[in-house]
Amino acid sequence: MTSRTTGGAPGPGADAAGRPTAETGPEGTAGTTGPNRTAEGAGPKRAAGPGGVTLPSARSAVPPAPGTGVPPTGSALSPTAAPGHHAPAPPPPASPPPPGPDPRSPEPAPPSPGPDPRFPEPAPASPGPAPPSGRFLARATLVTAALSVAAALLGLVRDQSLARLFGAGQDTDAFLVAWTVPEFAATLLIEEGLAFALIPAFSTALARRAQGAPGDPVRSLTAGTLPRLALAFTAVGALLALAAPQFVAVLAPGLPDPSLAVDCTRLTATCVLSFGLAGYFSAALRAHRRFLAPAAIYVVHNVGIVTAMYALGGRWGVRSAAFGVAAGGCLMVAVQLPSLVRELRRPGGRADAKAAAAAQPLNVPLLATVLLFALCRQSQVLIERFLASVLPAGAISHLNYAQKVAQLPMTMSMMLCTVTFPVVARALADGDSERARDRVERDLALAACLVLLGTAAVVACAPQLIELLFQRGAFTAQDTAATAGVMRVYALGLLGQTLTGVLVRACFSAGRATWYPPAVMAAGIVATSWIGAWTVGPWGVDGIAAANAAGITLTAVLLLAGTGRRGVPIRTGPLLRELSRPLRAAAVAAAAGALVAGLPSAPLAGLAAGGATVTVVFLLLGAALGAQGCAPALRSVRTLTRRLAHAVLR
Repeated sequence: MTSRTTGGAPGPGADAAGRPTAETGPEGTAGTTGPNRTAEGAGPKRAAGPGGVTLPSARSAVPPAPGTGVPPTGSALSPTAAPGHHAPAPPPPASPPPPGPDPRSPEPAPPSPGPDPRFPEPAPASPGPAPPSGRFLARATLVTAALSVAAALLGLVRDQSLARLFGAGQDTDAFLVAWTVPEFAATLLIEEGLAFALIPAFSTALARRAQGAPGDPVRSLTAGTLPRLALAFTAVGALLALAAPQFVAVLAPGLPDPSLAVDCTRLTATCVLSFGLAGYFSAALRAHRRFLAPAAIYVVHNVGIVTAMYALGGRWGVRSAAFGVAAGGCLMVAVQLPSLVRELRRPGGRADAKAAAAAQPLNVPLLATVLLFALCRQSQVLIERFLASVLPAGAISHLNYAQKVAQLPMTMSMMLCTVTFPVVARALADGDSERARDRVERDLALAACLVLLGTAAVVACAPQLIELLFQRGAFTAQDTAATAGVMRVYALGLLGQTLTGVLVRACFSAGRATWYPPAVMAAGIVATSWIGAWTVGPWGVDGIAAANAAGITLTAVLLLAGTGRRGVPIRTGPLLRELSRPLRAAAVAAAAGALVAGLPSAPLAGLAAGGATVTVVFLLLGAALGAQGCAPALRSVRTLTRRLAHAVLR
């Protein structure tokens, strides 16, 4: 999110001259050649003069007629200059005046007395930073997506290692109860919650630094908030470690060996502090338009877990995975610290101790609403594990493995929104609701195409995916069948998950508190609880997954209906018609892919055949139906094909 700056001051990621910067490279905006040019290079920029009157720039002044001595029209000397400017008298003529005064001519105007030192002229407004260019957004999205894909692949390696070393039984169920802590911490402190409040605060501080505010607002903000938040994170983590037995008893009362879950929970409780610091650093860096280090945090986190499991698993058992969670949290902080220190050391004056002590940068109502929304959304996991704790051993593990694989398409589809969220916020801060609406609608259309393509592939190739990823060691064929069935049901809610993620950013992008997202998320949680309690008996884990899909879909529908009145004014009717196109294409592609994937006996061949069928059918049918996200993909494929053919045949 970006700040609401006044007077067009440079915002986050811009230097004092308004030039945006990016860790992934300099941001290039076509046509931006200087402060007197607009971002599009469409013509001269009009600067605000004293009194807020808009003046034309020097490039737009009309030259004087030759030999007339008339000042240029629109210049500071023109009689038609903007009100509020005291224009000096015209220069005397070149020839000497006739002797004696002419009674028909008025006395020449006295010279301007000059500026009154008691009332200094206000400084002209500095030009604001140009909106991020398409090249910058593409580069930042590419960096974020590449590191997110790497983190997702390492997450699969982590889950594969957990399944290979410890199977799907009592030990993994105990660890996954403790895994609830980092899951909640990531949502509340890194991905959503805290970021919605910290990014606007840092954006405002950056704008004030660029305007030349006394001291260094960014350092004052850091000095005024980081120690307090770190103390709060430490207190909550310590309380959770002390109350681990009660936590496990409430979360999973049916566990046969709660002591193992208690030990793992005490180790993972350290994530409250480490994830809190990592989320703080990530929000600060994204406000500076630095995306590299924040995108790498989950890579190092998964590396820490996998390393600990293989290094300590023989002696500590599944507790080694919990220790890896704690070690990975420390790595998340360490990987971002150098980048944050570099940003804080940028020239900007010394931190003002009084300003730091009195700093109140966090919008408390906003923070309360976003944390409540994130808490409600993440409580779906609590409901699932509570309902599954009374099922046979391994049920929680089957839910976990299925959810991790099924959510990969949703994670990939949200990468663009991570980068464009500050763009939407800045457009709303500038009062440009039309630009914000267009950006959100494009994000929704593209994210829906990506997640529906992934959903079709997951539904079509679920058995082959699980067999290739997990069926080895202690993970049996029965575990594969159970996990694949749950994953297919989970996939039905992926579109709802993606729409919820995009729409809630649109609701909070204006930086104002709104209770509508927490309310509709609570409605989805109630639906999940009721449906899950009703279906867990006859359907087992499949009923729990169906309840999850139904609850999140209800939340997405309610958000889509209410976002236009509370956030970005999206056009619901045209958007629903657009979303229906890739949805129909995904249904046909999933059916065709499942038919083809079941023909080969080898799982790898089945996955390749089914995945290729799903991709081709979805893209062709989506393009025929006019889906916005499919046509660009087909153009890219055609371009790549022509280049390959040219390279081979020349």
